[in-house]
Amino acid sequence: MRLFLELIVSGLSLGAVYALLALGFVMVFKASGVVNFAHPALLMIGAYTTARLAADGHVPFVVAILAGVGLASVAALVVQRLLVYPMASRSAITVSVMTIGVNLVIQTEIIRRLGVDILPMHDPWGARVLTVAGVHIPQTRAAALVVGVALIGAFFVWFKFSIWGIAMRAVADDPETAALMGIRRARVSALAWTLAGALAAVAGLFLTVYPTSGVAPASAAAALRAFPAAIIGGLDSTGGAIAGGLIVGVAEVLTQGYAHDLTFLGQGFDTVMPYAVMVAVLLVRPSGLFGTQELHRA
Repeated sequence: MRLFLELIVSGLSLGAVYALLALGFVMVFKASGVVNFAHPALLMIGAYTTARLAADGHVPFVVAILAGVGLASVAALVVQRLLVYPMASRSAITVSVMTIGVNLVIQTEIIRRLGVDILPMHDPWGARVLTVAGVHIPQTRAAALVVGVALIGAFFVWFKFSIWGIAMRAVADDPETAALMGIRRARVSALAWTLAGALAAVAGLFLTVYPTSGVAPASAAAALRAFPAAIIGGLDSTGGAIAGGLIVGVAEVLTQGYAHDLTFLGQGFDTVMPYAVMVAVLLVRPSGLFGTQELHRA
């Protein structure tokens, strides 16, 4: 029972991190109609910058995090303004495919800088563990859960009550009417990309600390596991992004924790589990659990 509780807490923590990434996917899609496959590159920019500055020893860890978040946000804004915006009038599919190329270029440069090394994050938590009612929880997991819940809560308050949040919802619901009301979609899209970059950097921090050894070439794959979370919840649903992230996180950790009982699924099936859950959900709900369903006349 204790193992199960530990896995659930770890799964919820990982799910909160995936939810931050899924929110980035959803925000960009709602604001610009583009599926941003450059999201893993933004994660890597944030994580690499934070680790490099923290490794120097002269930069406080909090400052290193802020620098990583800032640089990832600026990188996302540059991609939106220089590449996405000029092609906004063309096919959204074409722009989405273009982001795959952007992702490959950025990741290749970061991997070139990393080489074969793993760059430790030098975080203040290390491998320390909290014990609550006999349940052992790594401090990094507890921090990820607290920060994830705080950021998600702040986002929804901003999304519901701020002028920019209302503008983003208006653009997502009816871009033409929003434009007639004076809302500039280009500005809303730029803001969405910037926020997505910031959330990706925060997620990158918690995906490269204990029990992970640091920033490595394979770190970007974690962002790709958040994409099924966005699809499961519904690519146009912010609430669905949270639900999808938690589902994927818990499913992945449980599969990993009980791997000895699931040997018939093959070694390392936990890395495939998010996609298996996505396929299962899409078979029942093609638009995702909370996505807008399209009606087709027979």
